[in-house]
Amino acid sequence: MFSYLLENHSIYSLFKLHWLILFSFFIYWYVKRIVVGTLYQVTNNQRLYFFIAIFLLIVLKATPLDVIGTYYLFSIHVLQISFICFIVIPLLILSMPRNYLRQLIWNYRTRIVVTILSHPWLSLVTFNGLLTIYFIPNVYTFLQTNIVLHLLYQALLVITAIFMWVVIIQPVREFQVLNHLLRAAYIFFASLILMPIGFYFVIVQKVHLPLYYEVEGVITPLLTIIYDQQLGGGILKLTQMFSYTFALLFIMLEWGRREQAKEGTVDEENIRYVRGVVIHLDDKK
Repeated sequence: MFSYLLENHSIYSLFKLHWLILFSFFIYWYVKRIVVGTLYQVTNNQRLYFFIAIFLLIVLKATPLDVIGTYYLFSIHVLQISFICFIVIPLLILSMPRNYLRQLIWNYRTRIVVTILSHPWLSLVTFNGLLTIYFIPNVYTFLQTNIVLHLLYQALLVITAIFMWVVIIQPVREFQVLNHLLRAAYIFFASLILMPIGFYFVIVQKVHLPLYYEVEGVITPLLTIIYDQQLGGGILKLTQMFSYTFALLFIMLEWGRREQAKEGTVDEENIRYVRGVVIHLDDKK
């Protein structure tokens, strides 16, 4: 397989130097500005999240995996998109200090735009809708034949994915518009929206991506076009389920820590005094 790739593709296309330079610069910036600098406090977990995300980006975009996903296997391309949107982006958001994110996205230049794009239900429909449209066979085939539109669409997917995960993670206090229960419901609806397209590729026993006919069996003879489509649908659903399950666990643990911290304290916001009688209101938050 690797010998075939070397014969048909240049070393530069197999190991993309521009991505390696970009990721190296990103690592240098993070260490110099965030980790070593005295302005922000970074935990060991945040450092771990960052370097896991960068490692995944290098593997997905700066190795022969990118060529395989672009020209030979639909399932590998789905793997790239799924890992970037459902694993890399939330890890990068979690790796950034909250003070830095507040300075970056919550200032007078970006406040209005960020507020609109991070609206919970708008971001939910936008990202999941665009991802579903992207994998519709006719749309996917058209985008694969137009490099510029393909790159623009992928950039739009990444941007909308960032705002969707901002709603789920709520890294900045100004974005904390949903309580824990609504965030769990948000994740549930997000998984529902993507369910049809994932199961579509898994269940349907028909070739929907004829552009892979000429390269069928080149990478692995056992993986026919139909099996490749089914594997792609399975990867999409499994990656989504894994990331959303982790997000739900994260939300539940955060909720539990907050409730535990409230034990033994007086909730002044939910206390009213009526004729000398103390009345405790229900906490609806």
